[in-house]
Amino acid sequence: MNDMADSSSASDTVCQEKYDVFLSFRGVDTRDTFTSHLYSALVRKKIETYIDYKLESGDKIAPNLLEAIEKSKLSVVIFSKNYASSTWCLEELAHILECKDRYGQIVVPIFYGVDPSHVRKQQGSYGDAFAQLEQRFKDSMDKVLKWRAALTDAADISGFDASNKTGTEADFVEKVAQDVLSKLNHKSSSNLKDLVGIEIQIEQIESLLCIDSPDVCTVGIWGMGGIGKTTLAEAVFHRLTSKFEASCFLPNVREESERHGLKHLRNVLLREILNEKDLNIDTPSIGRSFVRERLSRTKVLIVLDDVNDSSQLELLVGDDIQFGCGSRIIITTRDRRLLKKMADADKIFKVEGLRCDEALQLFHLHAFKNDSMGSYYTELSRMVVDYAGGIPLALIILGSLFLHCESKQDWEDQLNELKKFPNRKIQNVLRLSYDGLEKNAKEIFLDIACFYKGMDIRLAKEMLDIRRFFFRRY
Repeated sequence: MNDMADSSSASDTVCQEKYDVFLSFRGVDTRDTFTSHLYSALVRKKIETYIDYKLESGDKIAPNLLEAIEKSKLSVVIFSKNYASSTWCLEELAHILECKDRYGQIVVPIFYGVDPSHVRKQQGSYGDAFAQLEQRFKDSMDKVLKWRAALTDAADISGFDASNKTGTEADFVEKVAQDVLSKLNHKSSSNLKDLVGIEIQIEQIESLLCIDSPDVCTVGIWGMGGIGKTTLAEAVFHRLTSKFEASCFLPNVREESERHGLKHLRNVLLREILNEKDLNIDTPSIGRSFVRERLSRTKVLIVLDDVNDSSQLELLVGDDIQFGCGSRIIITTRDRRLLKKMADADKIFKVEGLRCDEALQLFHLHAFKNDSMGSYYTELSRMVVDYAGGIPLALIILGSLFLHCESKQDWEDQLNELKKFPNRKIQNVLRLSYDGLEKNAKEIFLDIACFYKGMDIRLAKEMLDIRRFFFRRY
């Protein structure tokens, strides 16, 4: 578990993913009917969906469309009567199946107004389309064969046949959208396998949130820098966001408020929740009371990440702002005292460092990737893990350092260098927590670190009293 994105190769696609869903469809057939209804249903469920609003033209698919496919977790392919008559659609489909094979992308086919067997065997309107394609591309039949294979493969994937639907089309759309959501949730859970020790913490946070309660609830997540607060909050947010009418994840509140100001952050939050991209609450023409009324009628999920000042909480989610019944607010911070006014004591979750076995597992994931580890590295690995102190981000940084060591001697040299010259990236992570302390706390920290380490706590307190420092539990 870590506070920054993992950049491992497997899943180079995971860190690159930008969309939840890519919609592939024949515009003239379903753009203004089924596809538009499905798109709206997905958006209502807070599923980030890519849809191409431009008319398909020409034989070559646009590079930005290929990129959108690659950066999507799941593709929905809507096979309609004239789908195969568009080389644009066929190129889309071929690339989608490449992403399925290469990256494990999920594909959901929907047969809308067309027999699945016609798609699989290129019969009916699909047969007519390919008769024309074979004439048109008689000098490059490899393309035609590629498209035929793509249609056959896609039609063999489990999906939805609109001709077999029960109920209204609205019911069918909802069924598809719910299936897509379920598949994305499952994929999200499986992606946690590289985030060691996080699953049980997600369950603990969800328990504190009491999702089924109609009350508005605030949960605090606190711990030192690099311990995994942001990763934990992100995982919970993505797992639960579909259960709310609106949601917003505000990252790096401390940094962003210093850079752009708190009012800017408030506008970002309101735009996300109320779905108004140009909303500015500070504009005189905006009816603030009506904005507040709308917020009070909206069930929201909000994450404020890396809060370090009470003024941030007051302006963004303070007493002056009321959210709808069932709303949930999650706050991550390094300062537990900031949470006392916003969250009950039993709603504050402390993120602890990883246990020794978990720390070893996380370090091995990044130091060895998929390679097996020689037995003589076991003791060296434990020494590195002890050095990291159970901090996930430190373990990941160290793993990337030792990944490049090719021999036992290289490992020993790297470890000895770290003991003498601490890694700058790790120091920067730890410094964040130190920089966030008040002057009194900084002086106490430095005195303990430099002079009182290992001393009996009562004697240390007496020495701090002599130095006229105000000692309390931070």
